[in-house]
Amino acid sequence: MTDLFKDIRPYNDDEIRPVLDSLLVDDEFVRSIAGFSHPRIFKFLPALMCALARRKLTAELKNVNNVKSMQDVIATYMDKMIERTTTSLTHSGMEGLSKDKSYLFVSNHRDIAMDPAFVNYMLYHADFETLRIAIGDNLLKREFVSDLMRLNKSFIVKRSLKGRELLKSSKQLSEYIHHCVETHCSVWIAQREGRAKDGIDKTETALLKMLALAKRPNPIGEALQSLHIIPVSISYEVDACDSLKGNELYQKIELGSFKKDEKSDIHSIVTGMIGYKGHVHVAFGKELVLTPDDDDEHIARLIDEQIIGNYHLHSTNILAVEFLRQIDDTLVPLVSDEGARILATSQIDPDSKAQFEERISKLDPNIRRYVLQMYANPFFSRYALMSETQGVD
Repeated sequence: MTDLFKDIRPYNDDEIRPVLDSLLVDDEFVRSIAGFSHPRIFKFLPALMCALARRKLTAELKNVNNVKSMQDVIATYMDKMIERTTTSLTHSGMEGLSKDKSYLFVSNHRDIAMDPAFVNYMLYHADFETLRIAIGDNLLKREFVSDLMRLNKSFIVKRSLKGRELLKSSKQLSEYIHHCVETHCSVWIAQREGRAKDGIDKTETALLKMLALAKRPNPIGEALQSLHIIPVSISYEVDACDSLKGNELYQKIELGSFKKDEKSDIHSIVTGMIGYKGHVHVAFGKELVLTPDDDDEHIARLIDEQIIGNYHLHSTNILAVEFLRQIDDTLVPLVSDEGARILATSQIDPDSKAQFEERISKLDPNIRRYVLQMYANPFFSRYALMSETQGVD
């Protein structure tokens, strides 16, 4: 049977071992792992660190022969990362999920690698089947990175195409996602292309139109109902990439442009993985109930309502509102009575406030406002008395 999705799908069980063996002899991959694991020593002893990294990887991966055993290894790495970079990891809404059903999890997007990783981790430890994860080909400029992602049940979203090729690719992607859900494999996809660097979570209707392509000419509401969409909100007490995002927003808004280099995305991925995150919460919403009469804008609003409504507000979100007011109170929109009550009555631990204040004080003054808005916008999205919050997408 023809493999219609071979160029985008994750690797199958019989492909895992050959791909791993090729990675273990890939010098670029081994150098990257050695440099990532021990950056300081690697500068002085690169050959030794590469040899040690290759030996360690060979030992850790020697018994990996299928997707399940690969996921077990990744879960061990996640355990270590969570212990080092978070103070707590919590979830809500999982009681509404059925292990006999597959879903399309449509998530807000704050961190390139960690958003789907945390959702997957929660499901893994609750004995659900792990996800297939959508990842843009803009992040896969090196072949070994593509291999690593596809080893971990990721599939490729081809964003770099144009015209008819883009339409063809979008239809293939839509068909693949429907195929996954129909064959009892749940899927994670971000609600928008690229991270919400300003902290404003908004579903792109283009995503919904893509998801409906596989069921043309059926109405979009009918096409998406079969995907069993679950909105997901991921919130980080501390965004490890906050200064990087603030700098990008500052350059775009005040200097007119921001130019990425070839290492920008890798730098963001690594920073997001190893950087301090504090409390992380993953909120699973309720499955959308759609009708053939629902259009893309209405469906996007339904997703946004759950993502914004279920978003766990941390002390940093509340403190950012207070700090913004000190900079310029015109940056703080009017809020509802409930929002005002929360601002007035929130009991924030003095140590948490001091730590956040110190983090903000160390930022370049040019980007401080943008970082604070990034933290404050989830609060404004829920409680501001206006249709559009402050900030730039």
